[in-house]
Amino acid sequence: QLQLVESGGGLVQPGGSLRLSCAASGSTLGDYTIGWFRQAPGKEREGVSCIIRGGIWTNYADSVKGRFTISRDNAKNTVYLQMSSLKPEDTAIYYCAARRKVSLSIRASDYDYWGQGTQVTVTS
Repeated sequence: QLQLVESGGGLVQPGGSLRLSCAASGSTLGDYTIGWFRQAPGKEREGVSCIIRGGIWTNYADSVKGRFTISRDNAKNTVYLQMSSLKPEDTAIYYCAARRKVSLSIRASDYDYWGQGTQVTVTS
């Protein structure tokens, strides 16, 4: 059974950067498409980015294009989300999720396995 654990969240000032990590255990992360999602208080869960198994193809929500970069290191069983030029509206709990299907999707209902999330707070 695949298990996912996010890390790297924290408190950062507007314009700052953070790198989130999603580490897998129980299965080989390279067999899965991985997505990053976020949920702010009182809002629905929002797709942020995804990366297919081989790492060649990625997708981003319009709200983060040009600021966030998703990548994966299958040898380390880890996927990363590099976040730059952070804004207060990026504040949320960030989750990584996995699905076996090889296609780009940032729709939460398409994913089968979820981590517990890591808090990102952007404030001055």
